[in-house]
Amino acid sequence: MNIAEKVREAGVVGAGGGGFPAHVKLAAKAEFVIANGAECEPLLHKDAAVMEHAAAGIVRGMQVSMEATGAREGIVGIKAKNKHAVEAMEASCKGTAVRVHLLGDYYPAGDEYDLVYETTGRLIPPAGIPIQVGAVVNNVETLLNIAAAQDGKPVIDKWVTIAGAVNHPVTLRVPVGMTYREVIESTGGFACPDPVLVLGGMMMGQTSTNLDEVISKNSGGVVVLPRSHKTMERKLTPARAQAAIGKSACDQCRYCTEFCPRFLLGYDVQPHAVMRSLGFTATGSTHWNQFASLCCSCGLCTLFACPEGLFPKEACDDSKTAMRAANQKWSGPPVTKTHPMRDGRRVPIKALMKRLGILDYDHPAHFEEYKGVPRRALVALKQGAGAPCVARVKAGDAVAAAQKIGEVPEGALGAPVHAPFAGRVETITDKHIVITRTA
Repeated sequence: MNIAEKVREAGVVGAGGGGFPAHVKLAAKAEFVIANGAECEPLLHKDAAVMEHAAAGIVRGMQVSMEATGAREGIVGIKAKNKHAVEAMEASCKGTAVRVHLLGDYYPAGDEYDLVYETTGRLIPPAGIPIQVGAVVNNVETLLNIAAAQDGKPVIDKWVTIAGAVNHPVTLRVPVGMTYREVIESTGGFACPDPVLVLGGMMMGQTSTNLDEVISKNSGGVVVLPRSHKTMERKLTPARAQAAIGKSACDQCRYCTEFCPRFLLGYDVQPHAVMRSLGFTATGSTHWNQFASLCCSCGLCTLFACPEGLFPKEACDDSKTAMRAANQKWSGPPVTKTHPMRDGRRVPIKALMKRLGILDYDHPAHFEEYKGVPRRALVALKQGAGAPCVARVKAGDAVAAAQKIGEVPEGALGAPVHAPFAGRVETITDKHIVITRTA
C-alpha cells in the first residue's frame, strides 16, 4: 500500500474537529504541508500537549505527508506562548525541511484561511480550500496519526482536554468510544451540580446537556460550565428567540463585521448585513445570503463583538443553510487585499475569555496518562466528514484491539473505524457499535 492507502486503512481523519478523511488530502499535489497547532479555542490545550509530548511523531507525519504530496516545505503553526511545545517542535524539526512558524495569542489563529495566509502569504480563493494555493493543512494530532498509520496502527485513541467546571482540569489520551461522563468522573468529577457540555470549545463547539456524549476521532475536548453561567444561557437560547431578539434590537452598528476575521482578511463577509434579513421574509435573500457565504462560524461576532448580545453568527448559519437548500453558490467578488486594520483588531485570548466570563477556569490542564480502565465503548459509525460506516461485525462477535469493525461503503467519502480494545460486540445501533471489554 502507498502512504495514502495506509492512512485510509488506519481510519485517520482530521483530529482538530472537522474530521475530514486524511487520505484524500494526501492524494493531492502541494507545495506546503502545514501543521495546525494554533489551538485558539479558550481553555483547550490538547494540541499543545500533543506537540510537547509527541513532537517527533508529528514531524515524521509531516515528512510522510510531504513525500506523498511532493511538498517542498513543512510549516508548523504554533503559538509562541506555548514555550514547551515550541521547544519540543523546534528540536524535532532540526535537520529537516520542516520549520516552526510562531503565532500570536489571538482568536481565531487556527482558522485555515488565516493560518495559510500567516504562514505562506497566500490568500485562499473565496469559498476555496488550501490546496488551491498549494497547501495541505492538517491538525498536529492528525499528523501524529498519519505517522502511526505507516506502522499499521489505526486510530483507536483520542487526545482530549477536560476543562471548565471540573475538579481536575487535565489533558488525556483515552480510548475512542468513551463517554465524557465516564472520563470526567474517573478523573475528579464535575465541580457544579448542573453541568452543561460544550464539545470542541466555547466558540465553535456544540452545546449539550447530555453528559454521555461520546468521544470520537474528531473530538478536541470539552468545556464544562454550570447551566446558570451567562454564556451557557446565551448558547441555550432557542433559535426562534435568537432571531426575534435580533429583529427587534439590531441597530446596524457594524461591530460584528468590523471584528470578523474573514472580513479583515479581505473576504466579503458582512454579518451586520445578514442581520438585516431578520426583518425581511424572502425579499433580498439572494443578496443577504452572499454576505454569509464565506463565514467560518468562528462565533466572534456573537460572543465578543456585538455590544447588544445578539446572534449574528447564528443568523449567518441560517443563511448558509438556506443557500445549501437552494443550491446557491458563492458569486461575489474575489479577495483584493487584507484590511489595513487587521493586525490591530485581532482579539487576544485573554480578552475573549474575560468577555465569555471564563477567566476563573483558565488552568493549564497538563497532560497525564489516563489510568482508568473503560469497560464499554460506543464506537460511532460516523466520526467525521462523509458517509457513515457499515458494521463489519455482528452482536456477539469477539473483537481484538485495533480490529477494523466498520467500513465505508465502496466509492463513498469516509474512513473506517476500529475497536479501541479487545471485547465482545454487545449491540449495533444505527449510530454505534457497542463493545464490552472482556479482558
